[in-house]
Amino acid sequence: MLKLGKEKESINVVADQYGSPTYTIDLANIIHEVLEKKIPYGVYHATNEGFTTWYEFSKEIFRKANISCKINPVTSEEFKAIAKRPQNSMLSKEKIVKEGINIPEWQDGLERYLKSNVE
Repeated sequence: MLKLGKEKESINVVADQYGSPTYTIDLANIIHEVLEKKIPYGVYHATNEGFTTWYEFSKEIFRKANISCKINPVTSEEFKAIAKRPQNSMLSKEKIVKEGINIPEWQDGLERYLKSNVE
């Protein structure tokens, strides 16, 4: 998104697909914490906390990075991506949180990512 925002005057971004953007550093830290605490074996979802659309996520990226590219919200059908994406990829982290695992908000992860990757 950073590259597109710097290269284009406007972009179309899907506004009807929901998920949890996840900073890879946060995911690595969550996995490390799970291993350190030796939580019970099972299936756990691990993404940053909170949910958003790709459109809202893109707006937040551009806002935090001071990029003035216009973002046009479009539907999945209008975007016509080659790969079909689910409209709802939100995962419940209730089980892992009950084990005392710290999960940062996606906005916080984005801010730390941008600070560490500014060119």
